[in-house]
Amino acid sequence: LGSCRRLLTFFERTSTMASNRRLELLLTSNVENLGIVGDIVRVRMGFARNYLLPMGLAEVPTPEKIEALAEKREIALRDYEAKRSEQSSIIENLEGIVLTLTRSANDQGGLYGSVTQRDIADALIENGFTVDTRAVRLHQAIRRIGEYHVTIQFGSDLRVDVEVMVNPDRPLEDREDMEFDDEGNLIIVEKAAVTEEATSSETAKSETA
Repeated sequence: LGSCRRLLTFFERTSTMASNRRLELLLTSNVENLGIVGDIVRVRMGFARNYLLPMGLAEVPTPEKIEALAEKREIALRDYEAKRSEQSSIIENLEGIVLTLTRSANDQGGLYGSVTQRDIADALIENGFTVDTRAVRLHQAIRRIGEYHVTIQFGSDLRVDVEVMVNPDRPLEDREDMEFDDEGNLIIVEKAAVTEEATSSETAKSETA
């Protein structure tokens, strides 16, 4: 703790430019997307000063401290490997599946509400796949009925695209006459233009006859 306090004091005295430099620290706990207990990592000084050190998640590495964390690290490694094995199995089993969701929608296909990361994670869990919300990579909520491809990702290398079908909870009127773009948005066609085109076509046929 003493060395961490001294580091914090040093950071406070340095300029803001120091936040772009990197510092080598020993993790004393698992930190998501960074490492497990006992790992020696290089992080930006700002991240160390504002998060890792104040939260007690890291400290200056020394041979004594590394040795003291050896047993805790062994346990963390076993847990990590078991979790990775489970996640790898989930990714493999998700290959080729189609997840179907039913939602209330208006006749133009717009949802009353939206489909979020939580909705997709919950649906996957209901189907036997243990997927946390953070693993669902959805750039924006789904607001229309249709077919979507959503990425499920664990860490940086375990990922799969899942097909998500969002269906209306009732038949939509004139669904056959509606056109949608690649993003599922309704293409609006002006009725007046369509009527005029149809009238011109009929006139041309009459003149030909």
